[in-house]
Amino acid sequence: MRQRAVSIEDIARMAEVSPSTVSRALRDSPLISADVRARIQQLAREVGYTPNSIARSLQARRSNTIGLVVTSIADPFWADVLHGVELAARPAGLSVLLSAAHRDPEQEMLAIELLHQRRVDGILVADSHIGGEYAGRLARVQAPAVLINSQADGQHDLLHSVAVDDYGGARQAVAYLLDLGHQRIGYLGSGSRPRSNRRRREGFRDALAAAGLPADDALVAVTPAGPTESEEDVAGGQALLPRVLAAGATAVFCYNDLFAVGALLACRERGLAVPADLSVVGFDDLHLARYVTPPLTTIRQPKVDLGQQAMQLLLALLNNESVQDLVVTPSLVTRAST
Repeated sequence: MRQRAVSIEDIARMAEVSPSTVSRALRDSPLISADVRARIQQLAREVGYTPNSIARSLQARRSNTIGLVVTSIADPFWADVLHGVELAARPAGLSVLLSAAHRDPEQEMLAIELLHQRRVDGILVADSHIGGEYAGRLARVQAPAVLINSQADGQHDLLHSVAVDDYGGARQAVAYLLDLGHQRIGYLGSGSRPRSNRRRREGFRDALAAAGLPADDALVAVTPAGPTESEEDVAGGQALLPRVLAAGATAVFCYNDLFAVGALLACRERGLAVPADLSVVGFDDLHLARYVTPPLTTIRQPKVDLGQQAMQLLLALLNNESVQDLVVTPSLVTRAST
């Protein structure tokens, strides 16, 4: 039979004081003398007293938890972002509840509502796909929320955001390929991430225009829109590459590293050497980017930093501080695929 947990009332009887005195002593309240505090705290340790965190949170009207909604727990990108969130949450005494929405806006909204029902103090949403049509439901969620790399064009006024500079990162990638002498540069894009795909494609286009090169739609291939899992990105890159090769591409800039891995696989199937026959650039700098053959040139997103900054923004909101949305600058990492 499980033994009953020791309560504040039990300690009060043992110490011959009132339960309120024990409660204050365990909170280290200056209203109780140092000697009494020390005696009660020592007694609590000896009998194995464990505070009731649920009752304490109800009194403080805080749960000391935050919710994080990601696309998929299998996506290596969001694993690093989660690590950054936890690095900032733990010192603040906050735990993280995780939910996955699989790029489905209705699942995402339901996850946000469920986290709100569980009385989380705040919510982080990664890769958000909920637009203006969810404004009414979002308005009923009282917990502060921060978006990380949102894909929604019509961001709700109640939400704040931290995002990478997709446009600037794409321009860096294409400018580098231009410096290497490439003029027929292809783009492999993702229809399931409308906002970031559009911004990366715009950066791709504008970098070519700045070099005096005309736009050629035959050098652009994008997967269909709709919910996808991260492993489908590899298949997407593999399927799209033949289209831009047929248009004479000598280099390709990929929406992300997984698309680039798919492009590398497609090159191997066709007996093409990378980078001798085709240069390949990704976006994200996942851990696998340095281990594929050849190691991948890519645009590095500071993924852990994204998570930390989003959590710091949420902490500021929880403290009723004024905040500004953040845009994080990515950087080029050159390896052997170019």
